[in-house]
Parts: sequence; C-alpha cells; structure tokens
Amino acid sequence: MSSQKEDRKPESELPLREIPGDDGVPFLGPIKDRLDYFYNQGRDNFFISRILKHQSTVFRTNMPPGPLIASNPNVVVLLDAKSFPVLLDTSKVEKRDVFTGTYMSSTAFTGGYRICSYLDPSEPDHAALKYWFLSQLSTRKDRVIPLFRNHLSDHFLKLEGQLFKNGEADFNKLNDQMSFNFIFELFCDRPPSDTTLRTKGPIFVSLWLLPQLSPQITLGLPKFLNFVEDFLLHTVPFPALLVKPFYNKLYNVFWDSATSALDEAERLEIPRDEACHNLVFLVCFNAYGGMKLLFPALLKWVGIAGQYLHRQLRNEIRTAVKEAGGKVTLSALEKMTLTKSVVYEALRIEPPVPFQYGKAKRDMIVHSHDAAFEIKEGEMLFGYQTIAERDPKIFENPNEFVGDRFVGEGEKLLEYVWWSNGQETKSPTVEDKQCAGKDLVVLMNRILLVEFFLRYDTFIVDVGISLLGPKVTFKTLIENAAYID
Repeated sequence: MSSQKEDRKPESELPLREIPGDDGVPFLGPIKDRLDYFYNQGRDNFFISRILKHQSTVFRTNMPPGPLIASNPNVVVLLDAKSFPVLLDTSKVEKRDVFTGTYMSSTAFTGGYRICSYLDPSEPDHAALKYWFLSQLSTRKDRVIPLFRNHLSDHFLKLEGQLFKNGEADFNKLNDQMSFNFIFELFCDRPPSDTTLRTKGPIFVSLWLLPQLSPQITLGLPKFLNFVEDFLLHTVPFPALLVKPFYNKLYNVFWDSATSALDEAERLEIPRDEACHNLVFLVCFNAYGGMKLLFPALLKWVGIAGQYLHRQLRNEIRTAVKEAGGKVTLSALEKMTLTKSVVYEALRIEPPVPFQYGKAKRDMIVHSHDAAFEIKEGEMLFGYQTIAERDPKIFENPNEFVGDRFVGEGEKLLEYVWWSNGQETKSPTVEDKQCAGKDLVVLMNRILLVEFFLRYDTFIVDVGISLLGPKVTFKTLIENAAYID
C-alpha cells in the first residue's frame, strides 16, 4: 500500500518563475505541435519530453487540433498533483465551451442546443439541467444493481460462447452492446430491443460521436498516411449533416421512450425538446462513451496484475456475498475494500477522460511542487490527468498498477483521483462540473468485478489499442466450479 509523501515545500517558500515554453510561430507552431502529439512523439511522450526539456511540470505549448478548427490552441499545461486541481475550481476557471478542449463541435450535432457539458456553472441553464440529471440518477439508484447484474449475466454468456467457438473473445465489441443496452434501459425504462434501434444503438452512437471527437484522435494508420490523416481529421471540422440521420434516430427513440424523465424535466421548466437533446448526450456521450472505455480498462489492468490479485479479489468477493446470504447488496459491496481500491486504481492510472480545460477567470498564481507561476486572466489552462495522477511526490510507484493502493490509510490519497472532473472525496453539485454519474460509475465497476469473480477464478487477456482506448481480447476463462447462476 502506498502512502502520501511529505517532502513538499510550503507555497510561501516557492520561487516565482516565468512559465517556460512557448507557442511557437503563429499557425506553424500549433501544426508542428499537433504532428508531434499525434505522430512524431505520441501523446504521453509529447508531455514527458517537455517536462524534461523545461524541468517543469508547468509549461506553455499548443494542444490539438489547432488550425483551422481551433482559433486559439495556446495552453498552459499543468501536469502535477499540486497545480492540476485549479482546473476543478470553478471560482478560478471558466468551463464554458471547453468540454472537448480548445474547440467546440457545432451545436448542429445536438439539435441546436449548447448541451450541459458545455455550460459553465455560472450560466442559468446549468443548474437546472444538472439538478435534473442528479434527480434522475437518484430516482433510479435502486434499479442499478439488479439491472446491471442481469445485463452482465447475458454479457458473460456471450463472452463464453465466443471464446468456446473462436478460441478467443473480443470483450470490447460485446461490452459496447451490453453497456448501451444497460444505460438505455436504466433511463428509458425499456430495452432498446423493444424500439426501432434493436441492436444498432452502439453503431448509431459511434457514427454520431466520431466527427465530434475526430480532431482529438488518430486512426493508427501507416506512417506514410500520417499527413493525409492529419489533413482529413484535424484541419477542417466534419459537418453534422453527415451524421444527422443517425442522430435523429437516436433522438426520436429517446423522445418516445424516456417519457418519465422528460415529464420530470418539464416539471422543472426545462423545455422538453432541450431536455431530450441533453438526455441523448448524457446517455450516449457521457455515460455510454465512458463505459465503452472504463470496463475494458478495468479488466486490462486486473488481467495484467495476474493470478495473485485474482485470488485476493475472488476470496474477498465470495466471502462478502456469502455473508450477505448469497446476495450482492450495497452493504456487501462496502465490505469489499480491495475491490473498491482496484476500481479506484484503474481510474487513477487510466482515467476515461484524461483531459481537463478551463479558462482563467482572473490573474492568479498557480503552484507546482517546486515553483509558483503567474497566470493571466483569459489564458487557457490544460491538464493531462494521466500524468498528473502519476505524480511521484504523491504516489509511490506511480506508474505501476497497485491494487491495494487505496486500502486503509491509502484512502487518504483519493483526493488526488480526479477522473470525474472533481476530487473522488467529493460529491457532484449543481455548482460544479463534476460528473453527475460519479458514484454510479464507481458502483458499476465494482459490480463488474463482483459478477466476474463470482463466476470465474482467473483469466488471461491480450491487450491492444482501439480507436479511443484499450482493446481487451480474452484468451482463457477459468470458471468457478461452485458458481450457480
């Protein structure tokens, strides 16, 4: 178990330092940085090389996509556990239109509305929409465990069948369908198979998401195609018209199916049309998009950790469930301290949304562990969580997956886990930008591990890279001989 280190200087003793780095030549500098980020260095090395060059975890650079999609790609990068949290403080930074970074996709993708994710808490609509989200999650909380367990049971049967038939099983593809089915039924009170979507929900969502996210991704094509890909994905935004038919199908199904949720929105004086567009975004972009990345990442790290951790998890999980009379309950889940820690560690080492942006609301001083830096009003601040949450001044063995990191005294380190756009020790409110479904996400990851290790003893996976995150392929599954469904 890791404990917090105590070798940091008080802020009053830190020297004021000019922010190192620069934005380069206008237009050309951002393009050079974009090529380094996607092709020449890769995402992590892009930042690590600059930390080493500037001997600082705070520096200036440009973030993709740059010209011509983003009018101003210049950012101040914050890459340590001391400076990063300023991005979570909405009294210091503005979160207006920075959900996807230095650019914002056209509102034509979302029915002409600026969706809640793009609103700053100071804007009147933000509080109403986020309160509605939180109320909907609260209303459905008792359904989560039984509904998710049902979907996982079907998911594992398909995984087993594919493994038996092909000698391996593509977890990601099966996970996409399961995740969409679960989250749609949770909010719309019926399965998508009972609608015109049938099994096409994940396909429609992916087609709708891709042009919005394309300025931030690479397809991993051969090197000789890099400049072609860069031109196609990162220089001109895709028009929403290309994917409007798929979005309209999603919207119409939500309009017809999410009756109780939309009725509640109208009672809160949120126009039904605006509420429906926000619900599609919440379910398909925020929730499903997160689950698409979260579950493969969790099983990737647990799989890599190997049989020792598998044995610890199955012993803890099976003991707690047995003591609960064979039932998976919230009280039983709370006794599974290692299981909870493993989920937090996966969220720390590979957060589903690693980027945070915010525009400085005023002149201020931001501190790293080693220095103080002056930020001017209006400057764009950027944090890459994957590096900030591996801060060696906070975490021992920061680049290693340590399953019991957050057990016992290690729980104190949860204040440095920010995957939800907020501290893990805090709960989302209408005044902040922390993920409304923060607690639901942690719960679902814990249930996934519980159901998995009730059914299986151990497993082996191959880990690769998909378009947006890790790709997990099951090679073996050793069943629990005593498991009874």
